[in-house]
Amino acid sequence: MKRRTKIVVLGCALLLTAGAASAATASDDPPRQREAAALTGTAKLYRSAGDDITFSFDAHLAAKDNADPTEATGTFEFSHYLNGEGARAKAKVDCLLTGGKVAVVSGVITSSDLPGAEGKRVGVTVHDVGRHDRLGYSWASTGNPVETKELPKCVSSAPFEKVKKGTGDFTVVPWRPDF
Repeated sequence: MKRRTKIVVLGCALLLTAGAASAATASDDPPRQREAAALTGTAKLYRSAGDDITFSFDAHLAAKDNADPTEATGTFEFSHYLNGEGARAKAKVDCLLTGGKVAVVSGVITSSDLPGAEGKRVGVTVHDVGRHDRLGYSWASTGNPVETKELPKCVSSAPFEKVKKGTGDFTVVPWRPDF
């Protein structure tokens, strides 16, 4: 009995020592700050006519830039095809605002096969509601990004489009500005 007791006590002492050492090491690391805001993910929109419309986001606002959403970085892409015709575009993020599960991101188109689109600012709004996300875009009333005139940063439309079931998901990290 004595030998078993010694083994158990020794084992417990080793576990306690290892736990204390790892806790000390973990506390030496600086605390990791969460980013101030983010919009990520890919999904297709639902259209009864069968349009293939895809949006992808990789937009972030670093914690150090919490006071200025125009310091957001990243890209977003979108495409719209029907019967083999359409276009795609990629934009560099220039603003990201989020509130709760809603995000508005804007950016300037850096590449596109839509004539006249490069250099135009566009905005997109996402409502992250799990598997039933919604999306809106600044060119909703004009028909395409080329027709939009002088769009300011972080401007878009209400998220009126539905994400097609099973095609992806968007994730919004809510912004918490200091007021």
